[in-house]
Amino acid sequence: MSEILAKVIRGETIESVHRGHLIVVDGEGKTIAKIGEPETVTFWRSAAKSFQILPCILSGAADAFGFSEQEIAIACASHSGEAFHTKTVQKMLDKIGLSESDLRCGAHPSFHKETAESMIRERENPTQLNNNCSGKHAAMLAFAKHTGADLESYLSTENPVQKAIFEIISRFTGISKEDINFGVDGCSAPNFAVPISSMANAFSKLTNPGVFSDVGIENACRRIVAAQMKYPEYVGGSVRLDTKIMQALGGKLICKVGAEGVWCAGVSPSERWKNGLGIAIKIEDGNDDRARPVVVIELLRQLGIMTENAEKVLGEFSPIVLKNRMAIEVGKVAADFHS
Repeated sequence: MSEILAKVIRGETIESVHRGHLIVVDGEGKTIAKIGEPETVTFWRSAAKSFQILPCILSGAADAFGFSEQEIAIACASHSGEAFHTKTVQKMLDKIGLSESDLRCGAHPSFHKETAESMIRERENPTQLNNNCSGKHAAMLAFAKHTGADLESYLSTENPVQKAIFEIISRFTGISKEDINFGVDGCSAPNFAVPISSMANAFSKLTNPGVFSDVGIENACRRIVAAQMKYPEYVGGSVRLDTKIMQALGGKLICKVGAEGVWCAGVSPSERWKNGLGIAIKIEDGNDDRARPVVVIELLRQLGIMTENAEKVLGEFSPIVLKNRMAIEVGKVAADFHS
């Protein structure tokens, strides 16, 4: 059963609650903390992107097309569609020798409010480059072209691109391919339903890849982690939670939101956490905007990962102050759990 992770308080009265599950594991797979039922199976959504681009690197496609660290970071991203994001994805497509029309992710307005409003004023329609998943799709196309897979059907589960991704998901989660349920994501790519605990273990391995005793996997993981740590603004955007966390805690972790209240992180080895950590959270009602941030920041506090400087930047996310239309403070959304 899920447990209460956050409460919405108006005045001194609890108005509503957000329940969910969370788990923290170390680099050896030992459970450090858990709340709710982390064996609950749910969709990984965009928090799986680091694993979805691994085949692009392992196959040599990323090197063949000369992908930069920024381009590797945006392949792991749910980017905001700001100008530097769309230009970066276009550069990836140029290197591959393909165009925006080869993407199969669909178009939507930029998540970045100012960019979206500017496009409306200029009567500029969003393209697939604005899609938050366009970097991931560009990396999939790179893998397809490099290996000779069919470009038109790169999202089909029968295509070598998706078969390779399923192999990676199986390897990092420890679940056989036959036992991984999947559905179609918002960007039309296959997505994976796995236990929340498996998500945490996968992120632990991503930041501590020596457990595989495979030099190729280890080097690819380190490249993915390094790119996101160095260029966190490409993973989210100027006002996005993941970007702010990684900027404030530079070098300590990588993290990634997923739709419907999912959040995962891989914490680098430290004096306290010798083998690093893997973290996975699922807000049961799928709330992305108020429950998830307060839970994430409070968990980082309880794990001793937050710093004084990070608190200055991220403290506003937990608790979140609620104000009415007269800008009067009327309550808060606050975490309520002990890991």
